[in-house]
Amino acid sequence: MTALFQALNDDTRRAILDLLREGDLSAGAIAEHFKLGKPTVSHHLDLLKRAGLVTSEKQGQFVIYSLSTSVLEDALRWILTLTRGAPASTASPAKGVREAGSDSSKTTQIRRHENDAQKELAAAPRARGSVRVSRRRLAADS
Repeated sequence: MTALFQALNDDTRRAILDLLREGDLSAGAIAEHFKLGKPTVSHHLDLLKRAGLVTSEKQGQFVIYSLSTSVLEDALRWILTLTRGAPASTASPAKGVREAGSDSSKTTQIRRHENDAQKELAAAPRARGSVRVSRRRLAADS
């Protein structure tokens, strides 16, 4: 998740993500929107790709980039559990740390928070091209 937040911590990379919300673009088409050299834009795209925010596909001599929101949805799910006071479902306790109360009322409360987070994610507007992956991932998490 560190790579995700590092990738989002740059105005240029956030602007690239905004461009890709409109649709898939080649690296050259993305570079045309910035006053940066193509190698610099390529570096930003590589960081976004390593963070899982974009995917790339070679089409002939071009590399086409697409927005991938599944990593953002996972991070949002985690953030929502923090704001609600419930532990993240994907987090495991640190080594040597005993899990707090495992009674059924606490389990019910956690499940309720997870369901609320999934409903909020499902209601949030989605970027073009990400619906298929996102719904599959949500179904797998259920």
